[in-house]
Amino acid sequence: MAKKKINPSSAEPVIENRKARHAYEITETLEVGIKLHGSEVKAVRSGLISLGEGYVSATEIPPTLTLHSVNIGEYQPAGALMHAAVRQRTLLAHKREIVKLARQMQTKGVTIVPLKLYFKNGYAKLLIGLGTGKTSFDKRESIKEREHERDIARAMSRRA
Repeated sequence: MAKKKINPSSAEPVIENRKARHAYEITETLEVGIKLHGSEVKAVRSGLISLGEGYVSATEIPPTLTLHSVNIGEYQPAGALMHAAVRQRTLLAHKREIVKLARQMQTKGVTIVPLKLYFKNGYAKLLIGLGTGKTSFDKRESIKEREHERDIARAMSRRA
């Protein structure tokens, strides 16, 4: 599920897909632009977005990146100019990066998932990651490591 965080340097929200880091082993990340309509930008700034179900498809010929299954909620003041909540959205990146991702996606078990959506210099940016699915054993191991680190941090805070 996506989590809304407020960046202390600005009032813009940072939407994270924490579920993706749990379900996938992220090997490579890339910052891309996202093509949004006006009411979509307002809805994203309000935090009405869910990245949890989303995925990205890359095609080599023609080189395109497309974002699927991301729900951007309705921005009520838009009225008749409302956008579709779930639709395919074009992602903006260099041609060589798109071709590279498309070739890496041809490997079995590799997918591209959205990790974080944020604003940079007034533009909406999406951090995407190339990931391979974790097995349930890997997921349990990462949970154990996280709990172990948490216990160590608690013990250190008690000593200080």
